[in-house]
Amino acid sequence: MMDWDKLRIFHTVATAQSFTRAGEIMNLSQSAISRQISTLEESLQVSLFHRHARGLMLTEQGEILFRAVSDILTRLAAVENALLESRERPRGPLRITAPVAIGTTWLTPHMREFCELYPEISVSLLVDDRELDLTMREADVAIRLFPAKHPDLIQKQLIRLQNSAYASNDYLRAYGTPTKPQDLQNHKLIAFGEDTRMPFAGVNWLVKACEEAGHAEGRSMFRINSMFGMLNAVTSGIGIAGLPDYMVQGLSNVTRVLPDMKGPVIDVYLVYSVDLRNSKRINVFKDFLVRKLSESGLTRAA
Repeated sequence: MMDWDKLRIFHTVATAQSFTRAGEIMNLSQSAISRQISTLEESLQVSLFHRHARGLMLTEQGEILFRAVSDILTRLAAVENALLESRERPRGPLRITAPVAIGTTWLTPHMREFCELYPEISVSLLVDDRELDLTMREADVAIRLFPAKHPDLIQKQLIRLQNSAYASNDYLRAYGTPTKPQDLQNHKLIAFGEDTRMPFAGVNWLVKACEEAGHAEGRSMFRINSMFGMLNAVTSGIGIAGLPDYMVQGLSNVTRVLPDMKGPVIDVYLVYSVDLRNSKRINVFKDFLVRKLSESGLTRAA
C-alpha cells in the first residue's frame, strides 16, 4: 500500500517541478524531499521524474500517479469543506412565501420557535396567494397547494389537508345543528369570493354540496375573498363554512358539523430552486416544517 505522506510530497514536487521549491513549501530539506521520492519510486518500481538541469518533468508513469493523487486531493478538499460547513450554524436571509391562510393561521405561530433555534437566520415571510417566481428569487422557498412545473424547482410533498364543515358554538345554539346536507337550506353559508383567485380548487365545495342537494343558494350567503376571513366569519357566528381542518385546530368555540361530508383533499408542497438544494437555511427550515407538521397531527402525505 502506498504511503499517503509520500504521495503528498510527490504531488507537491510535481506541482513545483523542483525539490528545492517543494521543500520550501513543505518546510522540509531538499535532501529529505529527494529521499522520500526515491523511496516511493523504489516501492512502485517505476521512475516518476525525468531529472535534468532545468528541473523535474513527470514520466508517463508519474503523470498517471499525479492525476490520481490530484483527484484524491480534490475529493478530500470537498469533504473537508462539507465537514467545516456542517459545523457552522446556518445564517443569512431566508425568504419564505406561503398562501395567506397557511402563512397567517398555521405557520406564523410556529416561527417563534424557528427563530429561536436559528437566531442567525433572518426570516421574511411573504403571505400571498399569488405564485411568486422562485427561479427569479422573488422568494427562496415556497409552501404551495399545487405541484411545481418548472424543471429548475425541487419539490417535496409535505401533507394532505382535509376540508370539513365548521360553525361556531354560538351559531349552532342560535340556529341549530344541521344533520344532513339538505339542512343547509336553513342556514347561512360562508363562501370564498369568486371574483378573485381561488386559493385551491373546489374551495366552495360546501356551496356546491348545497346546490347538489337542490338548494341553489341555501338560505343566504356571506362571501369574502380570504380564507382567513372565512375563519373569522365562522368564529364570529355569521354561518357555516367549509375550511381546511388545520385552520380550526385549538379553537374551542368552533365545532365540526356534517362529519360525513368530506371536502377536497389538498396536497401541500415545499418548493425551492435547484440552486439552493445544498442551502443549510433551506434544509433546516424543511426539517423544522416536517417536524411541526408531524407534531400538529395533520394528515401525512402518501
